[in-house]
Amino acid sequence: MSPVKLSWLVTLTGYFGLLILLVLWYTMLAPSTIIPVFIMLIIFVVPLLFPLRGLLHGRRYTHQWGSYLALFYLVHGLVEIYSTPAERLLAGFEIFFALLLYVGCILYARLVR
Repeated sequence: MSPVKLSWLVTLTGYFGLLILLVLWYTMLAPSTIIPVFIMLIIFVVPLLFPLRGLLHGRRYTHQWGSYLALFYLVHGLVEIYSTPAERLLAGFEIFFALLLYVGCILYARLVR
């Protein structure tokens, strides 16, 4: 398998893992009791939908700015690990998938150049 294809698969694994995790987290696994579920989904899931088409088509520009989007989820996961002990496992998965997305986007954008 070529390095470009591998980095693209790493990107998609991180992206879809993060997307599925966040939807499950805020709807079924640990929904917020203070903030309504639809607001949490708008804040955390809708931004992930913007790069979907470009990532699936392997566009370099989308991978470049998608790496910045991954940093938002990385920071969110780090904050959740320290602030909410009951959701540490979910935050750990979020950090893992955000790192996969970040590394995959960076490698893909660099290799396609």
